[in-house]
Amino acid sequence: MSRASLSVAEREVLKMLWEHGPGTIRELNELPTARGRKWAYTTLATLLRRLQTKGYVEGDVHSVPHVFRAAVSREELLDDRLRAAADELCDGEPAPLMLALMQSSRFTPSELARLRKLLDDAKSTSKSKPKPK
Repeated sequence: MSRASLSVAEREVLKMLWEHGPGTIRELNELPTARGRKWAYTTLATLLRRLQTKGYVEGDVHSVPHVFRAAVSREELLDDRLRAAADELCDGEPAPLMLALMQSSRFTPSELARLRKLLDDAKSTSKSKPKPK
């Protein structure tokens, strides 16, 4: 499911929710942003309302003040964005996108081990599936 795009400020608010968990506007406004910026209360309220409209944030309207939480995980957003990039740039095929990311990146030993496991799992899954005719 592809959601509406996010502005830089909206991404910063979503990152705050991922890193610090649910909170009220006042609580969230006390947290440092990635760029060290401080928003006005009304600006943060507007950003949260936009994120809620786009489906990225949920707000508990039964509590006063409202408590906001991320409605999508970082992994879900990443998956959504990568699928959209594969659709847009690679005719829906994920392999060229993955290969481009792999060739232009450096990985830690633990990341490489995780990639190997994913490849091994994919290999064993593809062996058990019948070939399309």
